[in-house]
Amino acid sequence: MSTNITLKQINRLAIPALISGVSEPILSLTDAAIIGNMEKNATVSLAAVGIVATFLSMLIWVLGQTRSAISSIVSQYLGANQLEKIKNLPAQAILLITALSLVIIGTTFPFAESIFRLYNASGEILDYSVIYYRIRVFGFPFTLFTIAIFGTFRGLQNTYYPMLIAIVGTTSNIILDFILVYGIEGWIPAMNIKGAAYASVIAQVLMALFSAFYLLKKTDVPLMAKLPFNPEIKRFSLMILNLFVRTIALNLALYFATSFATKYGENYIAAYTIAINLWFLGAFLIDGYASAGNILSGKLLGAKAYNTLIDLSNKLIKYGIAIGIVIAIIGAALYYPIGNIFSNDNEVLNEFYNVFWIVLAMQPLCALAFIFDGVFKGLGKMKYLRNVLLFSTLIIFIPVIFWTDYLDLKLYGIFIAFTLWIIARGLPLIIKFRKTFKTLAQNT
Repeated sequence: MSTNITLKQINRLAIPALISGVSEPILSLTDAAIIGNMEKNATVSLAAVGIVATFLSMLIWVLGQTRSAISSIVSQYLGANQLEKIKNLPAQAILLITALSLVIIGTTFPFAESIFRLYNASGEILDYSVIYYRIRVFGFPFTLFTIAIFGTFRGLQNTYYPMLIAIVGTTSNIILDFILVYGIEGWIPAMNIKGAAYASVIAQVLMALFSAFYLLKKTDVPLMAKLPFNPEIKRFSLMILNLFVRTIALNLALYFATSFATKYGENYIAAYTIAINLWFLGAFLIDGYASAGNILSGKLLGAKAYNTLIDLSNKLIKYGIAIGIVIAIIGAALYYPIGNIFSNDNEVLNEFYNVFWIVLAMQPLCALAFIFDGVFKGLGKMKYLRNVLLFSTLIIFIPVIFWTDYLDLKLYGIFIAFTLWIIARGLPLIIKFRKTFKTLAQNT
C-alpha cells in the first residue's frame, strides 16, 4: 500500500461525505428558519422544534452508530482483502437496528408529553412539541435504514452515492417545507408546524428508497438478511453497545443544555435552538473530514500500514484546524444576517447574538475533536471513545453547566460548558492515537 496519503485522496472521500453529512442539520435548520418566520406562534413553535430536535438527535445518534460500526468492520476487511467474509453483515445489522427503531416508536409515541416535560416544556411549547414529535418519529426507521447503508458505502471507500442520496433528501425537504408549512392558496392549506414535520418524514422515506436502490444496483452487498449470523456480529454488537453508552453520555449533555435553556424562558430556548443548530451544521461540515479519517483509518489498520496512518492523522489535524477557522470567519462575516434568517423576534435575536461568537470560536476545537472521533471509530476503538465521553460529560460538562447556572450566566454558561466539553473530548484522543501508533510504527 502507498505510504503517502494526499489531499486529493482525502478530498475524494471528504467532500462527498461533507455534502451528505450536512443533510441532517440542514433538515433541522430548514424547519427552524421556516417555522421561525411563520406569522402564527413562530417563537413558541421554534422552541418546540428545538426541544424535539434534541430528543430525536439523541435517538438517531444512539442507534445511528451502526454507520460507524459497519464502516469500521467493512473497511478493515477491505484493507485486509477479505471482504467476502463479511458481505452478509450489513443486511443483518440493518434488520436488527430497523426492528429496534419500531420498538422505540411504540414506547415513545404514547408518552411524548411526559418525555418533553422532562425538558421543562410546558403550556403551548409542550403542546407543539408533542404534535411535532408524533409526526416526525415515523421517519425514524427510514433514517436508521439510510444511515446503515451509508456505513456500508463508507466501508467500501465510497462517499459518492451517499452524497447523491442526501441531496435528494435535503432538496425535497426544503421544497416540501415551503409548500406544507405556508401552504399554496387555493390548493394546499398552511399546516404550520405539522407541515414541517410531514416534510421531514417524506424526505426521510425518499432517502431510504434511494439508499436501497443504489446499494442493490452499485454493489454486490445483499439487502436480504439470512441466518446464520456472521461471526463479526458479536464484535459489531459490542461496538454498538460501547457507542450506545457513549452516545447516551453525549446526549446527556444536550439534555441538560436544552433543559436549562427552556427553564430560562421561551426567548432563550428559541435563541438556543438557532445557535445549537448552527453548531450542528459546523460539526457536520467538519464531519466530511472526520468521515475521511474514519474510512481511511479502518482500511490502513486492516493493511497494518501504521506509518501511513500517522501521516493521515497529521494531515487531518492541519485540514481540520483550517476548516474550523474558515467556518468561524464566514460566521463572523455574516454574524447578523444569519440571525435574521431564523427569526424576526428582536428579543430572540439579541440572546442569539450574545452567544453566537462562542459557537464560532469553538469551531477549530470542534474540528480536532470530531476528526479524531471519526478516526477512532474507523479503528474500532469504541471502548476508548466511550470512556472519553463519559469523562467529558460527567466530570466536565455537567458540573460546569450547574455552576454557570448558579452564577446566572444563562446561555453564556451553556456554551462555556460546551467549549470545555469539546476540549475534554478531543485532547485525550490525540494523545492516545499518537502514543499508540508511533509505538506500532517503530516496531514494524
